[in-house]
Amino acid sequence: TPVRDTDKPFLMPVEDVFTITGRGTVATGRVERGQVNVGDTVEVVGLKEKAEQYVVTGLEMFRKVLDSAVAGDNVGALLRGVDRKDIERGQVLAKPG
Repeated sequence: TPVRDTDKPFLMPVEDVFTITGRGTVATGRVERGQVNVGDTVEVVGLKEKAEQYVVTGLEMFRKVLDSAVAGDNVGALLRGVDRKDIERGQVLAKPG
Protein backbone atom coordinates (compact mmCIF):
# COMPACT_ATOMS: atom_id res chain seq x y z
CA THR A 1 0.00 0.00 0.00
CA PRO A 2 1.35 3.44 -0.87
CA VAL A 3 2.08 5.80 2.00
CA ARG A 4 -0.63 8.45 1.92
CA ASP A 5 -0.02 11.94 3.27
CA THR A 6 -3.37 12.24 5.03
CA ASP A 7 -2.37 14.14 8.16
CA LYS A 8 -1.24 17.28 6.31
CA PRO A 9 -3.53 20.12 5.11
CA PHE A 10 -5.61 19.26 2.01
CA LEU A 11 -4.04 20.04 -1.37
CA MET A 12 -5.15 18.99 -4.86
CA PRO A 13 -3.68 20.37 -8.10
CA VAL A 14 -6.43 20.96 -10.68
CA GLU A 15 -5.92 18.85 -13.82
CA ASP A 16 -9.21 19.47 -15.60
CA VAL A 17 -12.42 21.46 -15.15
CA PHE A 18 -15.86 20.88 -16.61
CA THR A 19 -19.48 21.81 -16.00
CA ILE A 20 -22.32 19.43 -15.21
CA THR A 21 -25.52 21.12 -16.34
CA GLY A 22 -27.80 21.78 -13.41
CA ARG A 23 -25.20 20.70 -10.83
CA GLY A 24 -22.20 22.99 -11.13
CA THR A 25 -18.52 23.01 -11.91
CA VAL A 26 -16.24 20.03 -11.31
CA ALA A 27 -12.49 20.23 -10.76
CA THR A 28 -10.62 16.97 -11.23
CA GLY A 29 -7.20 15.98 -9.99
CA ARG A 30 -5.20 13.77 -7.66
CA VAL A 31 -5.32 14.62 -3.97
CA GLU A 32 -1.66 15.27 -3.14
CA ARG A 33 -2.03 15.46 0.61
CA GLY A 34 -4.63 15.62 3.32
CA GLN A 35 -8.31 14.81 3.07
CA VAL A 36 -11.43 16.58 1.79
CA ASN A 37 -15.02 15.88 2.74
CA VAL A 38 -18.34 16.81 1.16
CA GLY A 39 -19.38 20.05 2.86
CA ASP A 40 -15.82 21.30 3.36
CA THR A 41 -14.84 24.80 2.26
CA VAL A 42 -11.80 24.86 -0.03
CA GLU A 43 -9.73 27.65 -1.54
CA VAL A 44 -8.86 27.90 -5.23
CA VAL A 45 -5.29 29.21 -5.27
CA GLY A 46 -2.89 30.28 -8.03
CA LEU A 47 -2.99 32.21 -11.32
CA LYS A 48 -5.18 34.92 -9.77
CA GLU A 49 -4.43 37.63 -7.22
CA LYS A 50 -7.18 36.67 -4.79
CA ALA A 51 -7.89 33.12 -3.62
CA GLU A 52 -11.63 32.32 -3.77
CA GLN A 53 -13.40 29.95 -1.39
CA TYR A 54 -16.06 27.42 -2.39
CA VAL A 55 -17.97 24.58 -0.75
CA VAL A 56 -17.42 21.00 -1.98
CA THR A 57 -20.95 19.72 -2.71
CA GLY A 58 -19.93 16.37 -4.16
CA LEU A 59 -16.97 14.03 -4.69
CA GLU A 60 -16.68 11.26 -7.25
CA MET A 61 -14.01 8.73 -8.10
CA PHE A 62 -14.45 6.55 -11.20
CA ARG A 63 -18.23 7.25 -11.20
CA LYS A 64 -18.56 6.27 -7.52
CA VAL A 65 -19.97 8.90 -5.18
CA LEU A 66 -17.79 9.52 -2.13
CA ASP A 67 -18.22 11.32 1.20
CA SER A 68 -14.50 12.04 1.41
CA ALA A 69 -11.28 11.70 -0.56
CA VAL A 70 -7.74 11.25 0.76
CA ALA A 71 -4.19 11.70 -0.52
CA GLY A 72 -3.61 9.46 -3.54
CA ASP A 73 -7.23 9.49 -4.75
CA ASN A 74 -8.04 10.75 -8.25
CA VAL A 75 -11.31 12.61 -7.80
CA GLY A 76 -13.76 15.06 -9.25
CA ALA A 77 -14.85 17.71 -6.76
CA LEU A 78 -18.18 19.42 -7.43
CA LEU A 79 -17.93 23.03 -6.24
CA ARG A 80 -20.89 25.24 -5.35
CA GLY A 81 -21.06 28.73 -6.82
CA VAL A 82 -17.93 28.53 -8.96
CA ASP A 83 -18.12 29.60 -12.58
CA ARG A 84 -16.29 27.55 -15.21
CA LYS A 85 -14.13 30.59 -16.01
CA ASP A 86 -13.11 31.05 -12.35
CA ILE A 87 -11.03 27.90 -12.14
CA GLU A 88 -8.49 26.34 -14.49
CA ARG A 89 -5.78 23.74 -14.82
CA GLY A 90 -2.66 24.80 -12.96
CA GLN A 91 -4.52 26.11 -9.92
CA VAL A 92 -4.87 24.09 -6.73
CA LEU A 93 -7.70 23.34 -4.33
CA ALA A 94 -6.45 23.76 -0.78
CA LYS A 95 -7.59 23.94 2.80
CA PRO A 96 -8.36 27.64 3.47
CA GLY A 97 -5.55 29.63 5.06
